[in-house]
Amino acid sequence: MRRLAWPTICCGLTALLGTGLSTSTPTPKANPPSPALEGIHKIKHVVVIMQENRSFDHYFGTYPGAAGFPMSGGKVSVCLPDPAKGSCQAPYHNPANLNYGASHSETSARNVIDGSKMDGFIRQAEADRGIVCRDPNDPLCGKVGGKKANGKPAKQSGRPVDVMGYHDRRELPNYWAYADNFVLQDHMFEPNASWSLPEHLFQVSGWSAQCSKPGDPQSCVSNIQNPGSPPDFGKQKKAKLPTPNYAWTDLTYLLHKAGVSWGYYVFPGTEPDCEDDAASCKAVKQTPKTPGIWNPLPYFDTVKQDGELGNIQDLKNFYTSAQKGTLPAVSWIAPSNPVSEHPTALVSTGQAYVTSLINAVMSGPDWNSTAIFLAWDDWGGFYDHMAPPRVDQNGYGLRVPGLVISAYAKKGFIDHQTLSFDAYLKFIEDDFLGGQRLDPRTDGRPDPRPTVRENVTLLGDLSTDFDFAQTPRPPLRLPTTFVYGQTLQPKP
Repeated sequence: MRRLAWPTICCGLTALLGTGLSTSTPTPKANPPSPALEGIHKIKHVVVIMQENRSFDHYFGTYPGAAGFPMSGGKVSVCLPDPAKGSCQAPYHNPANLNYGASHSETSARNVIDGSKMDGFIRQAEADRGIVCRDPNDPLCGKVGGKKANGKPAKQSGRPVDVMGYHDRRELPNYWAYADNFVLQDHMFEPNASWSLPEHLFQVSGWSAQCSKPGDPQSCVSNIQNPGSPPDFGKQKKAKLPTPNYAWTDLTYLLHKAGVSWGYYVFPGTEPDCEDDAASCKAVKQTPKTPGIWNPLPYFDTVKQDGELGNIQDLKNFYTSAQKGTLPAVSWIAPSNPVSEHPTALVSTGQAYVTSLINAVMSGPDWNSTAIFLAWDDWGGFYDHMAPPRVDQNGYGLRVPGLVISAYAKKGFIDHQTLSFDAYLKFIEDDFLGGQRLDPRTDGRPDPRPTVRENVTLLGDLSTDFDFAQTPRPPLRLPTTFVYGQTLQPKP
């Protein structure tokens, strides 16, 4: 496939006066200039890039000035129990491009957090190794023990335990360069302690729930492990259960009411994670027309009722809009498996892909009016030392990396505020909706969510990551070998 070529923005002016106009025609009065945008409203486009399954310490635990690994005498001072070896394991630099991680369900989160001791990561990863593999074609499974449901011998995981490994500038030059030049958030927590589907539901709606009555928001109850499962979910397919109904209110409902444009961009290919937070599974196809775990909006009543299913698009449209300067006000981007950084996808491939998205915005005319929020949806089993705060019955979950990239972002700033993906909703609402919240008392579509997440006292304000008085900063286009549309076959 051809490499994307970013167009040159020329400054020539096409003459509009001429044929048929009399010289005596009075010159029309010029319209008064639009008032200058102030503060947060200088941001006309928000782009949320959501990658997969990395903890903060795993990517930025040694970044200078950040709240990384506890240190003593210049050395990492934590050591986690390793039951298999009868000893403890300290975090170590892992240069491997292919990582394995561990399971990341609600139960796994509870096990690794271990009552805020944050010492269960190795235990969980070693327990995962003993689980019978769900996919007999998984090359990471060995040929030892276990039984399949039909009584035949099953393969079990022979993957190494690498959850204490971390990366630094050597493996993550672009991500660390963004931290050097823009904003690194070192207290960004996933909004709930669970896996990818609940995280993506929170990303667009501030809640994860299961609803018993189609079309009835009041029938929904909190559920961060088993919300209504889309048809790509393994058990859903086998049992031929009804498709889910996400009846509660999501952000697109407020955006649509206010006439604010949005787009949800899906990278076609295969899904980035397993259907039920397993460590490995058979690949499942993904397209913008395939509602699923990483593409949940088609199952929201609001999206269907508002006639906005067409806003869920192929990722190629994002590249095109970035080039042309036609980005919607709000963009969410979901990856496919090879570019997702979900173990065992390569770190380098994901980093190159993300860089291509950021370069696309930086190369287009919308750069000076765009804020890019980059995060990873959950911890993926990798160690993080910081116990998550609890804000309600649903979260927060474990700490993940967060970056803010914008012409107005402060340079080399480390944001120590407590944040979650709820802060993205809050920023979008403050910028485009006059501060309207997904609040059952005021949004015109009440549901029984336990908390208005954007209003949680503990939650920081992303506007502090910007200096809106500064001259817009020039782009920082970084090298990448990623070409959208090529066949990606990562190798270790």
